[in-house]
Amino acid sequence: MNRLRDAILWGVCLFAVPQAPAQTPEQLRAWLIAIPGWELPAETEVFSPDNLFDRINGAAPLYLENNFREMTSLEYKKGDDYITIQAYRHATPEDAFGMYASERSAELPFFPVGGEAQGDGKSLYFFAGCMYVKMWSNSAGDVQRALHAVAKALSDRIDPAAACPPVMNCFPEKGKIPHTEAYITSGYIGHEFLKGVYAAKYEIAGFAFQLFVVDARSKEGAKEVLASYLAFTGQPLPPEEGALVIRDKYNGDLPVVWKGRYLAGACNENGEPVRQADALLQELSAKLP
Repeated sequence: MNRLRDAILWGVCLFAVPQAPAQTPEQLRAWLIAIPGWELPAETEVFSPDNLFDRINGAAPLYLENNFREMTSLEYKKGDDYITIQAYRHATPEDAFGMYASERSAELPFFPVGGEAQGDGKSLYFFAGCMYVKMWSNSAGDVQRALHAVAKALSDRIDPAAACPPVMNCFPEKGKIPHTEAYITSGYIGHEFLKGVYAAKYEIAGFAFQLFVVDARSKEGAKEVLASYLAFTGQPLPPEEGALVIRDKYNGDLPVVWKGRYLAGACNENGEPVRQADALLQELSAKLP
């Protein structure tokens, strides 16, 4: 009976916390589709955290900060034309999404590839599963159509249900600026103890602010994060979960709600009071499990 109970509980855990597979360079190469007239990549280059600097130089630290594990580089060829693929594998889907979001540009159009994609006439960038994939070519037109076909097929093989992390679904839609969702591994608003932070930008009546959620993984973890923050501000730790205001000398007064493993809050980059966020913050915290 105990074995049956344990098996059921284990099954529930598996469904409650789905794990994305860690795609290997061999899998990625095998998943590339054939495009008429194009030569499939003949070589596969693989870069680790130790030598990523050799390929992307100054950009490497940000990838490492987002728990980069491996980059697979591949290239299609057709005469003088090419399509280059750089597939970055990160530790978790959240890390891959966070890396994509950190390089997202408000100037580029978006496309229905992976969890989200954007690009211009010669490039496309998307996230799916634990992968952040960057693709570009030297020509537009037919080459761009081939690039998009490869990207769509590859994203569907990596994770056909790719989407923003589930916590982002708790963020209210009212006032949210499209395509501003982000995930910050550490150092949110300048504090190293604010790790694993989901955030999105909002604007209401001309006032800009952010809503954020710190996922501390447990109620005790959230209490420790909150204790660190309040020790910094010189405020006492509340005896129980609920709403409070953190008086941060660098970021202003932040309304925060402690709920289980989560800390939900609002802030403004100018350190101004965020009264416009009160109702949205209540909605956000209410949706958190």
